[in-house]
Amino acid sequence: MDNTKHKLVVVVGSVRQGRFGPVVASWVAGQAREHGAYDVDVVDLADFDIPLALPDAYPMLAGDSYPRPAAMAPLTKALEGADAFILVTPEYNRSYPASLKAAIDWHYTQWAAKPVAFVSYGGAAGGRHAALHLENVLTELHAVTIRDGLAFPLNRVRWEDGRPLDPEIPGYAKKLLEQLSWWSGALRSARAAAPYPS
Repeated sequence: MDNTKHKLVVVVGSVRQGRFGPVVASWVAGQAREHGAYDVDVVDLADFDIPLALPDAYPMLAGDSYPRPAAMAPLTKALEGADAFILVTPEYNRSYPASLKAAIDWHYTQWAAKPVAFVSYGGAAGGRHAALHLENVLTELHAVTIRDGLAFPLNRVRWEDGRPLDPEIPGYAKKLLEQLSWWSGALRSARAAAPYPS
């Protein structure tokens, strides 16, 4: 891995059968690789068994989280090693899927003092309701959310061969990636200089 680059984790938030998320995530990851500032890892939540129910007790271990199932260790390692995140989420009933909420809730320090951008897709709003809800949740976990996300209204934005056909969209993606890169560098330097006071 090139240590001058930011470690970016693109998370596929939907696990339902027939989901469109992997197509969106693959395109976004490709844009990030072309950008040049990132080492990119795509993490698909469908590859992990993530319990929706958290333990009964609330033993925050040294400010971290619940004791996690052993099968979740690769997911935790990926989140822990990230400098930045892009969460790819659909909109289900004006919010985001339970699979993504569970993955977030099983972790705590992995999000803190790191930037998170949102790429959403769905009906007329393009998943923006889901992204707005995620902004509140990630702010609670001390993450820094990026203002300029991407939203794909699937009734208006056409896709072909794994990419959106609107020629303006790569420009919007570049803006997102530029902001994410700036915050990645600033926050990585800050974390290296002093532990984040959580």
